[in-house]
Amino acid sequence: MTDPMLRLQIPKNRMNHLIDELQTHFDVATLERGWELFHKGRVSGIELLYGTEIHALLRENRAYDVILDLDDFKKSECSCPEKGWCEHMAAAVFSLYVPFGRPELLLQQLKQALLVKAKMQQARMGQRAEKKQEPGGPPEPGQPPASWHRYFDQQFYGFSVSHQSSMETFYQTAQEMLTKLAEGWPEPMRLMYRLHVLLFIMRKTEQFYVDSKSSYLSSYHESGCKAVAKLCQSQALELIPQLPAEKLLEEHPDYMKEAVQRVAEMTLQAKDSPLDWLTVYRMFWWRLDGEMQWQQEEIAALRKEADKPNNPPRKMDVLLLCLAHFAVIRGDDAQAFGELKALKIKEPHDFFLYLHMFQKRETWDRLIRWLRWMTPSVQRANQEDFSVFCQYWTEAIRHQPSDEEWVAVMEALLPRTYYYYTAYLLKTSRFKHWVDLQISHRISPANLYAAELKAVESHDPALLLPLYTQAIERCIVEKNRTSYATAAKLLKKLHGYYKQLGELDRWDDFIARLAAKYNRLRAFQEELKKGKWIP
Repeated sequence: MTDPMLRLQIPKNRMNHLIDELQTHFDVATLERGWELFHKGRVSGIELLYGTEIHALLRENRAYDVILDLDDFKKSECSCPEKGWCEHMAAAVFSLYVPFGRPELLLQQLKQALLVKAKMQQARMGQRAEKKQEPGGPPEPGQPPASWHRYFDQQFYGFSVSHQSSMETFYQTAQEMLTKLAEGWPEPMRLMYRLHVLLFIMRKTEQFYVDSKSSYLSSYHESGCKAVAKLCQSQALELIPQLPAEKLLEEHPDYMKEAVQRVAEMTLQAKDSPLDWLTVYRMFWWRLDGEMQWQQEEIAALRKEADKPNNPPRKMDVLLLCLAHFAVIRGDDAQAFGELKALKIKEPHDFFLYLHMFQKRETWDRLIRWLRWMTPSVQRANQEDFSVFCQYWTEAIRHQPSDEEWVAVMEALLPRTYYYYTAYLLKTSRFKHWVDLQISHRISPANLYAAELKAVESHDPALLLPLYTQAIERCIVEKNRTSYATAAKLLKKLHGYYKQLGELDRWDDFIARLAAKYNRLRAFQEELKKGKWIP
């Protein structure tokens, strides 16, 4: 293998550009020969010259000079007899990739991308060859969505997750290849088609997530699936409100019904998935809030499914959440809470959609109602969900006549609400309450922001006396020189407060009693003498 000292690390964006160029200009055989040369250690020198040129020396039967132009890859060249893109250039790129990952995995990534590209070209050639539209041909506006999905599946038949960037490759290829097929379609149908493309990518992402769990690259695949899932879900939640539901329901009701049925099917499977199908399901039904007959049919189907014996706990929870959603759509929060009583696990993020919608619509009474209902169970939430919950509470209380309830909630959820609560107390000038909270949580002034202490001091320095006194005592009882030195620093600050208050008599009394209480601690007595507080 090449001497590690010869490795050159170029910026990540430059490396990504070179990888794109390999995928664009090189075939699989050339890439494999290039990787073989790299693997055998034929790259004996590589360096960056003139800021934009990679110069490499390749030793095979003879030596070849390779120049890779980072600004214009088409100007790259090699001194070997081959014309165009050669294995020596590929070997140089594999050598440059070492600081970023394993070159053999990059080779697999490129081979997979080229395979997909070849399939796409083959499909296009087949489409051009057929003048007459066949059932398996490209999607058309007049076809049912089921035929679109059959076409999607055909185009990606055999695609496998075989390298660490497979999911990114799949997502980018599917979006580029499938979305452009509907560029000239009428707007309502084009939006519906875009939604089905997203649903296809989401369905395949879940499949890849399950299938790749036993792979040796499972951690990469899981990360890739989650990234693609998050991106698709965000796009779906943005697209669904844009759908011209009234027009689609009037002109193409079957298209809407099939879309919501596909989402329902994936939701009710209640699989271990990187996708939050439940949120997509609920957002879709919110968009169909006027379709009472469809809602009644869906509720009946959900209850029939819920009445089946031996439903797994997670599936039962999903069914309850779906049933409660229709009560939420009608504005009947009491019924929704009744449906949700039987939940086995109450996850805060399952209800963030409601908090978001109520905030967006400025229905503050409903937002408060749901926050109250969530409060008893949120203490067990993960930190990310807990933070989101507190942010919604903070926003909601701004629209209430009093913050009394918010204060009670923050106190009930201590210590997890400490940072939100203390910031709010300072913002509302409740300085004594703020100091009492620090004392009750045994927080030392040394661990507080100077600006916070300054704000309290500006209001009333006397409020800080018990805070410093407690911290000093806690330092002393640790009985080591470092703690004594810290206590001395705090004493110096405390002395300043007594002086500022004009109460030096009280200070003298305090320091005398402190010295007497700890007269056996010689190191601490030395600190008092250094401060000139005792003779």
